[in-house]
Amino acid sequence: MRWSVLLLGVMLGATGLPPTAQAAPAATEVTRAALDPALVAGRGATVAFTEQEAEGAATNGTVIGPDRTAYTLPAEASGRSAVTLDPGEWVEFTLPRAANAITVRYSIPDAPDGGGITAPLTVGTKHGTRTMTLTSQYSWLYNQYPFTNDPRADLLHPDWWITECQCVPAATTPAPVITKPFRPAHFYDEQRLLLGHTYRAGDRIRLTARSVPTTVDLLDSELVALPKVDLTGVNPVLFGADPTGRKDSAAAIERAIAYAKKIKRTVYLPPGVFQVNRHIVVDDVTIAGAGNWYTILRGREVALTEPAPDGSVHTGVGFYGRDAAEGGSRNVHLSGFAIQGDVRERIDTDQVNGVGGAMSDSTIDGLHIQHTKVGLWFDGPMSNVEVTNNIIVDQIADGLNFHTGVTNSLVRNNFVRNTGDDALAMWAEKHTNAGNTFDRNTVQSPTLANGIAIYGGRDATVSNNLVADPVREGSALHAGTRFGAEPFTGFLRFTNNTTARSGTFELNWRIGLGAIWFYSLQGSFDADVRVTGDHYLDSTYNAIMLVAEWGVKDLYSIDGIRFKDIRIDGTGTSVLSARAGGSASFENVDARNVGAAGVNNCGRFGFPATGSEFGLTDLGGNDGGWLAPYLPNTITCDDRPPVVAPPAPSEW
Repeated sequence: MRWSVLLLGVMLGATGLPPTAQAAPAATEVTRAALDPALVAGRGATVAFTEQEAEGAATNGTVIGPDRTAYTLPAEASGRSAVTLDPGEWVEFTLPRAANAITVRYSIPDAPDGGGITAPLTVGTKHGTRTMTLTSQYSWLYNQYPFTNDPRADLLHPDWWITECQCVPAATTPAPVITKPFRPAHFYDEQRLLLGHTYRAGDRIRLTARSVPTTVDLLDSELVALPKVDLTGVNPVLFGADPTGRKDSAAAIERAIAYAKKIKRTVYLPPGVFQVNRHIVVDDVTIAGAGNWYTILRGREVALTEPAPDGSVHTGVGFYGRDAAEGGSRNVHLSGFAIQGDVRERIDTDQVNGVGGAMSDSTIDGLHIQHTKVGLWFDGPMSNVEVTNNIIVDQIADGLNFHTGVTNSLVRNNFVRNTGDDALAMWAEKHTNAGNTFDRNTVQSPTLANGIAIYGGRDATVSNNLVADPVREGSALHAGTRFGAEPFTGFLRFTNNTTARSGTFELNWRIGLGAIWFYSLQGSFDADVRVTGDHYLDSTYNAIMLVAEWGVKDLYSIDGIRFKDIRIDGTGTSVLSARAGGSASFENVDARNVGAAGVNNCGRFGFPATGSEFGLTDLGGNDGGWLAPYLPNTITCDDRPPVVAPPAPSEW
């Protein structure tokens, strides 16, 4: 296999259009999360762009994948497949509708010593060519959590158990040899480009690699509207802000905010690039841009002279509400601009997020957030925030996290791709979360952890979301009593979600997870938990997993989970894997293309003569023959059943 297939990335280039003699499909298929849009109708975010996979386009490069093995380029690609181009090779997309802008998701190689490189990408159209300058400065992480940018680094935690050698290196003689770079990951990045012309459906966009091997994952094309103009708003340029990006504009924006609050007007950020290298604290103010393609706040990550009280050692671009301990902020409304950070390593104590702090009675709408640590990290207590219609990409950690006492808040119609941790999370640490909803969001390719994760709290709803291609140590949908979270109380609802190519391999346990998985580590599930109307498509291992940590499996249970009106199309192993004590009921759960036993029931691994410690209840209508042979608690424990790859999902 070529080096470019193993470790490289994408560089887009075009030196012109292909000769007519070269075979090419008449049109490049339009997909959503690499699926036929008909399979996910009504699920996920409604977005302005159209997504097309490189492996479905015309190319003289090499299609890589499909492959779901962690630490490989295909595994982190949308649909688990992409196209690798050597210099001079191309991939060409036929536009399905009018467009004047594109986004390219790509990967190019790291520098030999880490830190990334840049490389040109040619974008060819009927009006000529343009050059994108691609970078790998925000990708390529290595080693153990929380990772490093240095491909030559020794183990960050030599006393940790290493799955690759099933050992603790510090306690093993002779010490095992760990291949370097160890566990390369987070390969992809993306870039946007306004094309300068409007192209019609049927026109072609050719991307040609020029100087380094380049892997192209996909192309998003979009017809971007003209910039919004607000002549009544307070313009920070009049207060000294520099729209060319050469001077730091933070202080000027703060002066504009102060004046706008005084006269009760909106702050209008006009088209331009504004350099901002620290947090701007906001309270009782509306800040609106000309649109996230036109108004860009871009900042460097800046080392602090001494650590901040919260432990941060860096600052960077971001809008923050006041600290909850100071009463938080209220009535903050942010819309219509982009935040581009400069975060290249994960430092968990750093507050270098796009939006942060506590913001009650507030809205965040229509932002594009890239290269920050977490797109939006809220530290409550706080209530009534709405996060809608945002694009959150290429984060070093989470996409969004409701952390600590966030209540009665909504996250709807957001698109999240390539996060380095949970894409969307509710984490009820210290103060419980309550009454929150994640609805109609799309999550693609989280490289670590889960697509959507709920850690404790009361009355949480996860509905109508589309989650695809989680890579490792997590899956698409998750609820866990872990990370010191407050207990689950009231109700927890997973309703009408669709997952695709989920159910990853858990590297520490060395078992396959479920597309949806419940995990009991620090307590039992005592809430009213119902999973209704979900569709689990092409699950790598199980569709559903209920698991307790080994050390507490006899203390905690996962009891009374109710599954209803579920469709499961394709599992590598089972429909249900139970590795805990407790029970679940099933009604109208239909399954087809199941790779192993319908139920893998290990219970608490006590294997009493009376049957498994996990009980199953059939409430009727469960088609596909997956459940009946295993009622009510038949022991069918296969710790690591062989995987049978299912066929591609199709309409039910």
